[in-house]
Amino acid sequence: MIGIVVSVFNKPITDGLLRGCIKSLKENGFEENSINIFYVPGAFELPAKVKKLTENNSYDCIIALGCIIKGETDHYHYISQAVTNGIMSVTLEKTNPHIIFGVLTCQNKELAYARSGDNEKNKGYEAGAAASHQIKKGNILN
Repeated sequence: MIGIVVSVFNKPITDGLLRGCIKSLKENGFEENSINIFYVPGAFELPAKVKKLTENNSYDCIIALGCIIKGETDHYHYISQAVTNGIMSVTLEKTNPHIIFGVLTCQNKELAYARSGDNEKNKGYEAGAAASHQIKKGNILN
């Protein structure tokens, strides 16, 4: 089973990441019934939900998808750092399931759309490919 945790903040962008991720997983042989999708309000909530899912022991891999776009205040830096550190903390704490970081941190909306569109630069697609590689190759970190 694969768990995907998606932030709904910046929804048009995270929807694109999710579409890319699912496309990649399907291309790598995963059926939709082996994928569970969970939504959280924003990127800040991603690490907590990812950690909660690791306690379930039902998932081979958990993918975090979100988007943080720089604004006019320092908020971007604090949220980017908190989310990155939070996911990394869970990754270091739990060697199984695999955890994939698919969170965009972009300087502007144009870059975010470019990295979440229906093209070869979609980072959700890359996250799905990374998850597929980890699961199929049996790359257990312990």
